[in-house]
Amino acid sequence: MNNIGIVGFGIYLPETYETAQNIAEKSNVPLDIIINKFGINKKTIPGPDDGTMEMGVKAAKDCLRRTEEKAENIDVIICIGEEYKEYPLVTSGIYIQEKIGAYNAWAFDIALRCGTAVAAMKLAKALMLEDGNVNTILIVGGCRNGDLIDYKNPRVSFMYNLAAGAGAILLKKDYNKNILLETEIITDGAFSEDVVVRYGGTKNPINSKNAEIATKSLDVTSPERMKKGLGEKSMENFIKVIKKSLKKSNLQTKDIDYLAILHMKKSAHDFVLEELGIDESKTTYLNDYGHIGQIDQILSTIIALEQGKIKEGSIVVWVSAGIGYAWDACTIRWGQ
Repeated sequence: MNNIGIVGFGIYLPETYETAQNIAEKSNVPLDIIINKFGINKKTIPGPDDGTMEMGVKAAKDCLRRTEEKAENIDVIICIGEEYKEYPLVTSGIYIQEKIGAYNAWAFDIALRCGTAVAAMKLAKALMLEDGNVNTILIVGGCRNGDLIDYKNPRVSFMYNLAAGAGAILLKKDYNKNILLETEIITDGAFSEDVVVRYGGTKNPINSKNAEIATKSLDVTSPERMKKGLGEKSMENFIKVIKKSLKKSNLQTKDIDYLAILHMKKSAHDFVLEELGIDESKTTYLNDYGHIGQIDQILSTIIALEQGKIKEGSIVVWVSAGIGYAWDACTIRWGQ
C-alpha cells in the first residue's frame, strides 16, 4: 500500500493583534475571565490586505518555500478556506492555484468549519490512493471569521477567541516520512442551525434595515438547547474520534507524543488532556494566537516542531471540532 506523507507546512499570521484588554473593554467581560477562562492573551486580527483567499496564497507560498517544492508539481489543491471571504460566491482553491502558478493542478473547496483541515487530510489520502495520476496535493486556506463577532452579544462569547490567519499542508504519495495514518470523523446534524450568520443568505437577505448589523451577525439561535445538547455530546465525541483514529492506526492513547488541538476555553482543553492522560508538555495551548478555525492544528504542529516537542518517531494526533456540529481526528507517524 502506498504511503501518504507530509512534506511540510506553511503558515501566515497577520502582524496585527487584539489583546485580552481590548476584548475585555469591548465586551464588558472582566479581563481575568478573558485571560483565564476564555484562554486569550491576544489573538491575530486581519490587516487591510488580509482577505481569506489572499492569506491562503501567502500560506501556500510559505509552504512551497519551506518544502522547496515547485508549484507546477502540484496535482490537486484542496482549499480549506472559510466561506467568509472576499466575495460571497467565489471558488478560493482556483484563485490560489492561479496566484501561486500551480498551472498543472485542478482545485476545489471544502467546508467543515473548524474541522476542515482534518477532513481534507482524509480526502487527500483517499484521492491519491484512488487516482494514479495524483501524486502531490496542497491543502490550503485562510480564516477570518472573527470579523463576524459582535462583542456586545453574550450569546457568542465562546467565539470571542476567533482569530485570523492561514495554513497549508503539502502531501505526497510514496513519501515515506511523516506518514498520515487513519482519520475518524463524526457529524451530528441536530446542531446544524444552532450557530449561523443570520443575514446574507436566502432566508434573511441583507437590506437597508439590517445592513448595519449584518456584518456582525454570527449568532447562536438557541443558546440553551445548544448548551444542553453539546454538553452531553461534545467532550465525549472529542475523545471518541481521537481513540478511533488511533485504534484504526493500530495505536492507543498511551502512544500519543503530541496532541495538536484547536484553541478552546482552558477548562475544556484541560479536560481533554486529563481524559487522555496527556501531560501539558505534549500539546500547545494557543492563548497567544486565538482560534484560527481549521488552521489551529497546522499552527500547533509548526510550533511543536520548532520547540522540539515533535521528534523522529513521534505519534502526532490532530483533533478538532466545528459548528454544525463535527468532530474529527487524524493520526500521523512523524519522521522516517
